[in-house]
Amino acid sequence: MCALAGAGVLLLLAMPAAATLPDRALDAGRSQIGFTLRTRWGQLLEGRFPDWSGLIRTLPDGAHQVRLTLATAGVEIDGNRSYTRITRGPGFFDVERYPEVVFVSDPYPTALLRDGGELTGVLSIRGVRQRESFRIQPAACDRPALDCDVVGQGDIRRSRYAMDRWGYALSDQVRFTLRIRAVDPN
Repeated sequence: MCALAGAGVLLLLAMPAAATLPDRALDAGRSQIGFTLRTRWGQLLEGRFPDWSGLIRTLPDGAHQVRLTLATAGVEIDGNRSYTRITRGPGFFDVERYPEVVFVSDPYPTALLRDGGELTGVLSIRGVRQRESFRIQPAACDRPALDCDVVGQGDIRRSRYAMDRWGYALSDQVRFTLRIRAVDPN
């Protein structure tokens, strides 16, 4: 369940432009951060993080950096209360002790959002920090994140984040999917 995070897990968000652009908030109302996970019996579970925030920073050299913060208490497995409880519980996200999943990207050029490619960074789940990579698809418009979604995905292993409980029932691999928009300043 944890790829996300990112996360996912994460990613993709930067604006076309110059180093003079201010930091931009991500638009949680027009964006989606989800994940898929398989049971050992082949059932595909689809989950989502309905409560999250994000920011795209413009760095002095014109590169961008994205930060995503996902609230674990709101994580949901679509249509399945039992698996939702499991993913929120101590053997998975352990929402009581670890209320957030965080992804901070490495600096990246704005061309990444237009042309697609790898977005790397550090994903933190349950206090464990690991380097992860997310694949960003080429943009479907001239102003990615404003006029069209920035779309990305990345696979993580739950066991790398001390989430190895439920291994008899759930696969280790989690695929995070992102469809991200930024708040339009206009």
